[in-house]
Amino acid sequence: MHGFLVFAGVALVVTLTPGPATALIVRSAIRGGHRAALLTTAGNSMGILFWAGASAVGISALVAASEVAFVGLKIAGAVTLVVLGVQSWRRTLRGEAREVTAESSRSAFRNGVVTSFANPKLAVFFVALFPQFLSSSHSELPKALAMGALIVAYDVVYFSLIAFVVTRARAGFERGPWARRLERATGSVMIGLGLRLAVER
Repeated sequence: MHGFLVFAGVALVVTLTPGPATALIVRSAIRGGHRAALLTTAGNSMGILFWAGASAVGISALVAASEVAFVGLKIAGAVTLVVLGVQSWRRTLRGEAREVTAESSRSAFRNGVVTSFANPKLAVFFVALFPQFLSSSHSELPKALAMGALIVAYDVVYFSLIAFVVTRARAGFERGPWARRLERATGSVMIGLGLRLAVER
């Protein structure tokens, strides 16, 4: 019980630490509203559960130990973030409307999945953190998935709050230049995160 409480505290800190997922949720809320942000959160959650399960069966450890696999994931994640950031800039330069669109809703979930699956830091996170809370004397997969589900629950609450705030702000800025500026800023953050991910060792 004590170990789970410690993990719960660590997971909360990890959730509240800004990163690619946070920037992606803000971007989705700006472009597609609250529903799109929730779909992005759902996609991101799938990636978290995947890495949690992978850590229990040793896959994420292999990824973290293999330089080729790690670099491949890192490049894929960096390219994904940069592409999404550039798309945000292109959208604002074209002056596209801010309404919720079917396209933004369809792509929101996919972007969440791709960004989460292609994040090598998630593999390293689960390799470094999970072994401290998993016992080799029991089946690790159910416990790992339960721990991953706790992180997902944190994400859903936290990202839903972010989506609500951004969506409300977006509604107030729709008739002025601030919506475009906010999306450009978010796009710039995503490009910066992608470039940083690409050059980090």
